[in-house]
Amino acid sequence: MENRTEIGSIGEFGLINRLAEPFKTHQGWTSVGIGDDAAVLNSGGKLTVTTTELLIEGVHFDLSYTPLLHLGYKIVSVALADLAAMNAIPAQIVLGLGLSNRFSVEAVEELYVGVKNACEEYKIDLVGGDTTASPQGLIVSVTAIGVVDSTELVKRSGAKPNDVICVTGDFGGALLGLQSLEREKQVFLANPEMQPELDNKSYVVLRQLKPMARFDILHEMRDLGVVPTSMIDSSDGLAAEILHLCKASATGARIFEKNIPIDDETYLSATEFNLSPLTAALNGGEDYELVFTVSQADYDKIEKISDVTAIGYMTDKQDERVIVMKSDQLVNLTAPGFGA
Repeated sequence: MENRTEIGSIGEFGLINRLAEPFKTHQGWTSVGIGDDAAVLNSGGKLTVTTTELLIEGVHFDLSYTPLLHLGYKIVSVALADLAAMNAIPAQIVLGLGLSNRFSVEAVEELYVGVKNACEEYKIDLVGGDTTASPQGLIVSVTAIGVVDSTELVKRSGAKPNDVICVTGDFGGALLGLQSLEREKQVFLANPEMQPELDNKSYVVLRQLKPMARFDILHEMRDLGVVPTSMIDSSDGLAAEILHLCKASATGARIFEKNIPIDDETYLSATEFNLSPLTAALNGGEDYELVFTVSQADYDKIEKISDVTAIGYMTDKQDERVIVMKSDQLVNLTAPGFGA
């Protein structure tokens, strides 16, 4: 039988001390971290970029199939993806937790192992946060802090007509991972004796449970001397992100179905669920890949990066936001819930 320590038995400060102890400092400009009333950071003259993500159990994650270890890693990646979209280097996070009494100290520690693994992966520091009681479930708030030189800051609004639209990785996998996990949950609820059938779903399930913020691509672009003209992360789906870039940059866009990267497992899973692989890629969301534009002059350099794909280009017609199908038919690019 596993140990269970009630949070009330060690108190809020005992819990904080216990969670903070394994974390080490990666950033030299973290002056004061956990243990005082606030963190103190000295970024040495660079632009400081910050973002906050709020995730609520039952809305953003389901603990019936999301291990706390993976959740801890994912909440960090989700926040850092916003920094990556600004071309910033991640440095620190602040973590807030709302905990119901169904969570033991050991459960919270498991969540923080995932957080620590992400901190090690991204070489960032956990510098503070807060814990409080929650009437039900788990609530997590993550604030991420990064830095960027003023000459390398990238926003959504810098794209120009004829800029090449590029993406990292592939799309639609996270949606199909979620579909697979939800299906197995329903099977389990109907018959707890049934074993989950996820043997051929390892890639899409991992895309859902453990996404990666693509700082590896940012480092490669820096090495090549490339600064994107605009950029965004794909939390809401590829189509929505392209529309966001168009709106902010006052451009149109033309992308090509044949160029949109879709993993084989994603494709097969989509057909199994009677979903269009293209629709999953365009509107699925939660892939956390980068969608960005580069000038024609920089495209030759970008071609050298193995996990980057050119999918289209920006146009000077603001009302032209289309996808060119393999049949050469033009279809308007749309995204559910997008406010144009």
